[in-house]
Formats: sequence, structure tokens, C-alpha cells
Amino acid sequence: MTGLYALAGSLLRMLDPETAHGLTIRVLKLGLAPRIPVPASLVLQTSVFGLNFSNPVGIAAGFDKNAEVPDAMLRLGFGFAETGTVTPLPQAGNPRPRIFRLAEDQAVINRLGFNNQGLDVYRARLAARRARPGIVGANIGANKDSANRIADYLICFEALAGLADYFTINVSSPNTPGLRGLQDRELLQSLLAKLLAARARKQINAPLLLKIAPDLDEQALRDVVAVALDAGIDGLVVSNTTIGGRENLRSPHRMEQGGLSGRPLFAPSTRMLRDAWRLSDGKLPLIGVGGVASGADAYAKIRAGASLVQLYTAMTFAGPDLAARIAIELGGLLEKDGFANVRDAVGMDV
Repeated sequence: MTGLYALAGSLLRMLDPETAHGLTIRVLKLGLAPRIPVPASLVLQTSVFGLNFSNPVGIAAGFDKNAEVPDAMLRLGFGFAETGTVTPLPQAGNPRPRIFRLAEDQAVINRLGFNNQGLDVYRARLAARRARPGIVGANIGANKDSANRIADYLICFEALAGLADYFTINVSSPNTPGLRGLQDRELLQSLLAKLLAARARKQINAPLLLKIAPDLDEQALRDVVAVALDAGIDGLVVSNTTIGGRENLRSPHRMEQGGLSGRPLFAPSTRMLRDAWRLSDGKLPLIGVGGVASGADAYAKIRAGASLVQLYTAMTFAGPDLAARIAIELGGLLEKDGFANVRDAVGMDV
């Protein structure tokens, strides 16, 4: 099947990136993608923030913005699927073109701007799959023109309470002006306090995670980790796309405005992951994102402090069977080094 995936990928890459992505979503919605099971493995099964994962490899937010195909992604071998980012009101996002493939660098630059169909549509889709198996997370954000962005996060969380297995608070997209300011200490304290209070009111146990930018300086990261620990949220997602990292790229698209993801993000995001693990003294579960394209990449993230990993950009170049391949490779690496379970390797290189 790998040759067939390669052919399909080559055909898709002949299309505009956003058109190709839309076509992929439609194919997945029609159920035309095959099931690619990952063999059951005790070394890959893990429990993080109270949830039991069949394997630690997830699809990152951004692929399935409108919660259209989470179950299709689980069938492709992902251990969990994060949908979104969703905002209270529908929004078109930034003008096209707004996604750029950097094939020479195995990277993508996007400046989408939280384009999505809005909370009502997103909520209905999560509600429709409520009884199905598999871990599905909701990534929540704020509308670009919102007068009260903190209120937007509360609106999304309260509307989706009970419909997602966990929530990721996205305050780190570079494509909504001013959004990253919510990572500042006082604003972040206020946001997390209000979301945790809403969770208590709703009487649900869904974990709350915070997705952070890879461009934070050392003091800003210290503040974020301290606020997260003090607030008592359940974990961090490290990291979002970067606005830097263009210096050594080869693609003619390298200077496009937007967030850079893929291979060039691997080193800085893994470095930040290691720092977050160290600053939290290993007390804060982390999801490692950025440049994961192989079992070795996933293993490096785990040894740097990640309990789980996510990917998206690499599928653009490697095809839909990538998650299963990464999980199987990761299991082999863990067993080779004598680990009985993925949990035992977390943070070993810090």
C-alpha cells in the first residue's frame, strides 16, 4: 500500500496546498481511506492525565479544524486526534494563498488565521460521535475581532463540556494578531483561573492543556510553566508553529509570513520541550509537537520530556500511513533500549 500512498501524495502535491487538504478531508469523510491498525503493544499503551492511550502518537490540531474526520484519523493508526482550532463564531481567516509547501525543507508555512465553521457546527459533530471509542480532543481559540478573547475561550469550553476527552487552549497561533499576548503572566493567570472555575461548575474531569509558542524567551517560558503549575492545569502542548527559523531554509517560499512547521521546527521545539520538563521538575505532562516524521523523532521527543507526541506537517510529504509507521518504529526503539513502557522513557535525556 505504501506505493499507492506515494502515488496519491504525488498527485495531491500537484494541487494548491489548501485545495489538496480540502480534497483529503472529503476523501476521509467518504470513508475511502483504509484502516491501518497498529498492533496492540504494552510498550506503547500509556496513561496520561487520566486518559488511556493505545499509542502515544496523535494528529495535531489544524488538520481537522471542523471536527469532520477524527474517527478516520484514529483508523489511520493515531492513538488520539485533536480537532480545531474552533472559535465561537465562524470566520474565513486570512486571504488565500495562505498555505505554502516548502518541499526542499520538508516544511510548511501557514497563515490561515483560525479559519473554521464556528462553534455550533463543531459542537454538533462532536456530539454526533459522542458514544464512539477513541480519544478526541478539542482545541479552542478566540475570534480575531473579539472584544473579549478570554470570554471566547469560556464560550467554547462551556459549549463543548462533556463532548471532548480533553481541551487544548490555543494562545500561541502567530496568525491572529495579539493572541500570543495571552501567554503573558497576568492574562494567562486570569484565563486559566476562569477556565478551571468553569470546569468545576460543569463538574467534568476533562483535562485542560495549554499550547505554547516555540518563540518564548527563557523568562517567558519560566512564567508560563510557573503559572501552569500554580493554576493546576493538566499539561502543556509544546509547541505551536514558529515565526522564526527562516535563516537556513532553501525554499523560495521561505520568507512568506506565517507560522513555520515541519522539519525546521524539530530542534527548537524539542529544546523548549526539554526546558519545560526541567522547569516543571517533571510534574507537568507534556505533548511534544514540531517536526515529528519518524519513530526516532518521536522517541527523541519522549526522552526530552514528552508523554505524548503529535504530528501533522510530515503527513503532507510522507502519506497517511505515517502514524502507524511511527508508532511501530517507536515501539521497537523502546524495546531495544529495555523500556517496558513508553512512560519509563519520558525525560530520560533531561
